[in-house]
Amino acid sequence: MMFPLHVQQGLLLLGLRLTLLLGSVLSLPAWALTASVDRVTLYSGESIELTLETDDNSFSQPDWEPLKHDFIILGTRQVKRLSSDNQSTSTSTQWLVSLQARNTGKLTIPPLRLGNHSSQAIQIEVLDASQRPEPEANRVAPVFIDAQLSQESVYLQAQTILTLRIFHSVSLFNDSSLSPLEMEQARVEMLGQPRTYETTINGIRHGVIEVRYALFPLESGKLTIPAQAFTATMVDREQQSFLGFGSRPGKRVQVRSPKIPLSVLPKPENYPQGEPWLPAASLSLSQQWSHGDSSLPLGESLTRNLQIKADGVSATQLPSLRSPEVDGVRRYADQPQSSQALNDDGLQATRQESEALVPLQAGDYSLPAVKVTWWNTRLDRLEVSELPGRTLQVKAPQGVTPQVTPSLPTSRQPAVLLWPWQLASGLLLLSTLIFAALWLHGRKLNQSVKVVASGPSTRTLLDELKRTCQSNDPQQSRQALDAWARSKTETLAQMAARHEPLAQALDALNNALYSESGQHWQGQNLYEAVRSLPSAEKPLDNSDSALPPLYPRAS
Repeated sequence: MMFPLHVQQGLLLLGLRLTLLLGSVLSLPAWALTASVDRVTLYSGESIELTLETDDNSFSQPDWEPLKHDFIILGTRQVKRLSSDNQSTSTSTQWLVSLQARNTGKLTIPPLRLGNHSSQAIQIEVLDASQRPEPEANRVAPVFIDAQLSQESVYLQAQTILTLRIFHSVSLFNDSSLSPLEMEQARVEMLGQPRTYETTINGIRHGVIEVRYALFPLESGKLTIPAQAFTATMVDREQQSFLGFGSRPGKRVQVRSPKIPLSVLPKPENYPQGEPWLPAASLSLSQQWSHGDSSLPLGESLTRNLQIKADGVSATQLPSLRSPEVDGVRRYADQPQSSQALNDDGLQATRQESEALVPLQAGDYSLPAVKVTWWNTRLDRLEVSELPGRTLQVKAPQGVTPQVTPSLPTSRQPAVLLWPWQLASGLLLLSTLIFAALWLHGRKLNQSVKVVASGPSTRTLLDELKRTCQSNDPQQSRQALDAWARSKTETLAQMAARHEPLAQALDALNNALYSESGQHWQGQNLYEAVRSLPSAEKPLDNSDSALPPLYPRAS
C-alpha cells in the first residue's frame, strides 16, 4: 500500500524526531550528585556533617578542594547503600564529610564535582560561640544533658520546641538510649532523627547528640515538662581485660535532663467567637482558577484550587477553606489533602482543597472571598488572611436567551441545556453505585480478616479529640471521634447504645453538624462522655512509642 508523498514526508520527519529524542535520553547518565547537611545553623567551633550521594558505582572520588577555603575537613567516610524492590536492585554511594567553619556569618558550601556532574550549593549560617546559651548542667562531668525551650510561655495549642543536647567528652559504646517524652497535658511530635556533631566547651572537645520535640499544650495554666533519662556505656581507656586482650570494659552511666516549667496562656478574649482557634507563627493562602478570564460558556465548569500553609501547627489544626454557597451554582468538592513537613522552626502544615463550580444558568455570579482568622504567635496579635473572590460572567450559546435567575427547565428551553446535566447526573449516579459496592465489599473483608492497626495510639487519638472539642469545632471533632472509635473493638453505635451520656453527646454533635446551631456547639460534653467510657481510660500497650537506640559518634 502506497501513501501519498506528503504523508511519507511526515512519517519520515516524525521518525527522525523520535530517533533524536531517544538518542538524547540514552546519552544521559543514569546517576546524579546530590548534597545535604544535617543542619543549616550552628555555632563557631561546632562541626557539621555534609552528605554527598550518587548512584555512580565507579571508583572515582569527589574533588574536596573547594571546601578548604571556608571549612576545615575533620574527616570523611564512604558508605555503600543497597536498595531493592520487587523488580530491581540499585546501589548508591555516600560520602559523609565532617566540616568545621573557619569564619562566622553566612557561608556557602560550594558545588562539588564528581566526573562531569556537580552538586548544588548549600547556604548555612555560623553564629559566634558567645551567643550560644551555656548548658546549665555540670560541664565538668564526662556526660551531661541540657534542655531548652524555644518559648517558655505559649498560647493554648501553640507550638514550642524542646531541644535536648547530650554532651560527652568521652567515647561511648553504641548502646545508648533516651527515655521517651510523654505528657498527658500536651501533644508531642518528634522533629526528625537525632543529630550528632561536635563542639568545644572550655577548651575540651565534646560530642553532642541533639534531639528536638514540638510540644502543643492541650491545657492552659502551669505545666511541667518531665525529665528524660539518657543511659550509655562509657569506654574505659585505662582498664584492660584480665587476659590482656578482647574489648575494653565499660562503665554504665545515666544522666537526667532538668524539669522545665511551661506557662500556657488561654485563648485571647478578643479572638472572634465561633471561629476555629488557630495559633500559628505564620500563615499564607493561595488559590488557582482553571480559567483566567472572567467569562465562562454555559455548560462548562470552573475549578477553584485553594491552599493554606502555616508554620508552628500540625496538619490536623488547619481549618476548612470552604467558601459560602452561591445561588445558582452547584459545587462538587474533592477530598481535602493535608500534609506536614519539618524544618528548623518546627512543623509546617499544608492543606489543599479543590472544588468544581457549575453555573446552572447564564448571568453574572459573584464568587465569594475565602477568609481565615488566626492568631499570630510571633507578633502576638489577631490577623485575618483573605483570598479575593471574583465575578464570573456565564454566557449562553448563541440564540438562547440568558436567564438572570435560575428557574426550572421548561419545554421551550433548547435541548442543548439539558443533555450536559443529564450526562453529569448519570456519571455521578454511576460513580456513587460503584463506591457503594466497593464500600460494602470492604466492610465484608474487614469482618472476615482481622488487621493489626499500625496507626496512632489510643492516647494520641484521645488527645486529638480533646483538642478539637476544646476548639468547639463540630466538623473536626466528628473526624477525631471517628478516628478514635476505629481503634476500638466496638463500633461507635454499640458504645452509644450502652452509654447514655455518649448517645446524648452524639445527638448534640449531629444537630450541630446539620443545623444552623453548629457555631454554638460546646464540645466539653462529648469529650467527658468519651472519657467516662471504661475502655477510654485504659491505655494501649504501644511498644513502638519508645525511641530507637541512639548511636552517638565517639569524640
